[in-house]
Amino acid sequence: MVKYAQNELFSITDFTKQIGSVVGSIKEHSIEKIGILKNNRLEAVVISTDEYERLKALEEEMELAEHTQIYNAVQKRKATPLSEYVSMDDMAKKFEIDLDKV
Repeated sequence: MVKYAQNELFSITDFTKQIGSVVGSIKEHSIEKIGILKNNRLEAVVISTDEYERLKALEEEMELAEHTQIYNAVQKRKATPLSEYVSMDDMAKKFEIDLDKV
């Protein structure tokens, strides 16, 4: 869970009243993030454009890495000779799974 300093939490009312200065503080990087509270519950987080773009790029890199892993696994399986395949019945027996109850 993300931790927030006292100066990073604003009620939605206070945020609305101070939006110009708060957004300015985020833009200048004097505050990393702002948590907006509604009824004392965190509802939203405001971050800088730079931080948002960094996080989106990281997300895209992670998705690409995941897709690459899946692609490599498929290619490896395609290269496996049929003689090395294990039937579902044999796997069920190995792990003591009753396929009639599944």
